[in-house]
Amino acid sequence: MHLHDLTLQGRMQSRPRLRPPCLANLRGIYAQQAHLLDLATSQRLHPQGVAIAHMRDHALPRLRGHGPSTHTQRKQQRHTPHKTTNSGIASRYDWCMHSAKHWFPFLNWPRPSQHLLKSEAFAGLSVGLMVIPQGVAYAALAGMPLITGIYASLLPALVAVLFSASQRLSVGPTALTAILVSASLSGMAVPGSAEWVNLTVWLSLMTGLLQVVLGFARFGWLLNLVSSPVLMAFTQGAGVLIISSQLPALLGFTHGWSSALTGAGIDWASLMFGVVTLVLLVLARRWRPTFPSVLVVVLGAAGISWALGLEAAGTAVVGALPQGLPALFVPSVIDWPVFKQLVLPTLVITLVSFLETASSAKVDNDRSGKRWDQDQDLIGQGLAKVASGLCGAFPTSSSFSRSALNLYAGAQSAWATIFSVAVILGILLCFTSVLHPVPQSVLAAIVVAAVMGLIKPHAFVQLYKINRVEAATAVVTFVITLLAAPRLYWGVLAGVVMGLSHFLHTRLHPRIIEVGLHPDGSLRDRHLWKLPPLAPHLYALRMDAELDFAAASTLERAVMEHLGQHPNVAHVCLFALPINRIDATGVESLAKLEAMLRERGISLHISGMKLPVETVLRRAGCLQAHAGLHMYRTDAEAIQQLRQLEALPADMGWCI
Repeated sequence: MHLHDLTLQGRMQSRPRLRPPCLANLRGIYAQQAHLLDLATSQRLHPQGVAIAHMRDHALPRLRGHGPSTHTQRKQQRHTPHKTTNSGIASRYDWCMHSAKHWFPFLNWPRPSQHLLKSEAFAGLSVGLMVIPQGVAYAALAGMPLITGIYASLLPALVAVLFSASQRLSVGPTALTAILVSASLSGMAVPGSAEWVNLTVWLSLMTGLLQVVLGFARFGWLLNLVSSPVLMAFTQGAGVLIISSQLPALLGFTHGWSSALTGAGIDWASLMFGVVTLVLLVLARRWRPTFPSVLVVVLGAAGISWALGLEAAGTAVVGALPQGLPALFVPSVIDWPVFKQLVLPTLVITLVSFLETASSAKVDNDRSGKRWDQDQDLIGQGLAKVASGLCGAFPTSSSFSRSALNLYAGAQSAWATIFSVAVILGILLCFTSVLHPVPQSVLAAIVVAAVMGLIKPHAFVQLYKINRVEAATAVVTFVITLLAAPRLYWGVLAGVVMGLSHFLHTRLHPRIIEVGLHPDGSLRDRHLWKLPPLAPHLYALRMDAELDFAAASTLERAVMEHLGQHPNVAHVCLFALPINRIDATGVESLAKLEAMLRERGISLHISGMKLPVETVLRRAGCLQAHAGLHMYRTDAEAIQQLRQLEALPADMGWCI
C-alpha cells in the first residue's frame, strides 16, 4: 500500500464514517453543493458558500487522491490562486446584471420567436388602431391641438414600456388626465393657444419629473393615501363632467347648451353622426370587445362625410393634421406666480394618473403571477410624461380600457406595445389625412363611449352596505368634484383629507371589548353576545389595535373606568394577541397601568403577548416577575388558569 493510500486511510478513520461510504455518492453530493454554491454566491449568501467552497477545493481533491498530502504541498496550495476567483467574477457579473435588469426592465423581455411575435402583432394592431381616434378625441378634451393626441401615443408609449415593470399596459392619452389638464388650466389661457400648449407642456414635465423622483425615492406607497371609495367617487364625478362637456358637440349644438333651449344653432348632420357613432360603439363593445370598432366607425364616418361634402356645408370636422414625426418642444419660461398655480394641479395629476396605472398594473401582474413593482412603474410613467412634454403633448397615463384590450387580444410581453407604436408611427407618417373629414361629433361620441363605463351608481349603494362612513366620504367627494368644476382637484383633495381624518379617528379610538367565552370556544364581546364573565371579580379585556401613542391612553382609560364602576375587581386580564407593535408611549402607559394595579392589590394577567412586543417591554425594564403579574403563552392556558382563580393561592406568582 502506498504512503498516499495510508495517509488517506488514516484520515478517513479519524473522521466519523460517512453513510453511505460510496465515492460516487460523495461526488453526487459535491455536484449538488457546487450548484448550491453558485446559486448562493449569485444571491450573496456567503456564509454557507464559504463552507461549500472549502470542501470543494480541499476535502474532495484529497478524497479523490489528487489533493496535497504533505505539509509542503498544502503550503504551496495556499499561495496558488483558487478557482473561486472565476466564481467571484461570475457573482459580480450576476449582481451587475440583476441591478441592470431592475433599472432597465427591457433587459427582461423574452427573446422574440415566430409564435410570440404572431400573437404580439395581433394585440399591438388592435391597440394601435384604437388609440389613434381616441388620442385625437382626448386631445380635443384637453384643449390641445388634435395632432398632439397622436404624439402622446407614440414616444411616451415606447419610453413607458422600456422603463416600466408592468410591460403590458397601454400608455397614452386618457380621458381622466385630459379633463384634469383642461380643468387645471381653465382661466389661465385660451384652449388651443400657444400659451395653453406651453402651460400643458409644463404640466407634463412637472408631473413626470415628480413621478421619477418619487420612484427613485421608493415613495410608491403614497398612492395608499387615496382610498378606493375616494377614487371611485372622484372618477365618477369627473366622468359626469366629461360627458356633460362633450354632449353639446355630440348633439351638434353649435352655441353650447343654449342651443337646446332656443332650438337654434343645431347642426343636424353632426347630431346624426354623433348619435349613430355612440350607439355603434356601445353595441360593439358588448358584442366584440377585440374588434377595432373605433377605427372602423371613424373610417366610415370619414368616407360618408367626404362623400356628402359636410365640411363645405359648415359641419365642424377634424381638419388638416400635420404629418411627420413631432419636433422637440422646449417650453418657454413662465412667471413664478404662474408656476405656483401649477403646483397643486401637478400633485393631483401625479396622484390620479398613477392610480389609473395601479388599477391596470395590478390586473396585469396578478395574471402573470408577479409582484407589482410600483416604484419602477412610477419611474416609467414619469419618463413617459417627460417624453410627452418634450413632444409638445399633454400628460399621459395608463388606459384601463386599452390595457384590458391588450390583455384580451393575447399580449404576452412588451413586444405588443412595440407593434402598437409601429402602427401609430405608420399612420402618423402616411395616413393622418384620412382623419380630415371626420365630424367632431364623432370624436365627442368616442369620448362619451369610453367614459360611460366610469359611471356606476350602484357602487355607492354597495359601499353604503359595507361602510357608511366611507360611503359618506365618497358622496361628499362626488359632490365637491361637481361643484368645484373646473377645479376638479378640490374633489380628490377633499376626499383624501376626509379619508385620512377617518383613519386617524379609527386609530385614536381602537376597539376595546370585555371578552367572555363563547360556546364555540372563542373569546367574543361579552356584552354583545351576553356571555358570563370568565371568572368572578375579573375584568378580561382585549384591544384590537397596536399599543402606540394613538391607542395607549384609550386602553388606560378603559381599565380605569371599569375599575371605578366595579370596585370589587381583583384581577385584570389583557388578551394581548392582537397587539403586534408597541412604541414608547405604549410602554409608558402599560408600565403605569401595571404599577397602579399593583398599588391597589389587583393582579395583572397578560395572555398571548407577541415576542416583539414582549422584547420591547423587557428592554424597557417592564414585566419584572412579582406576585401580582401572571403571563401566559396562549389564551387556552390563560382561560384554564383564570377559571381556577378562587382555588389559587394569593401568591401564584410568575407563570409562563
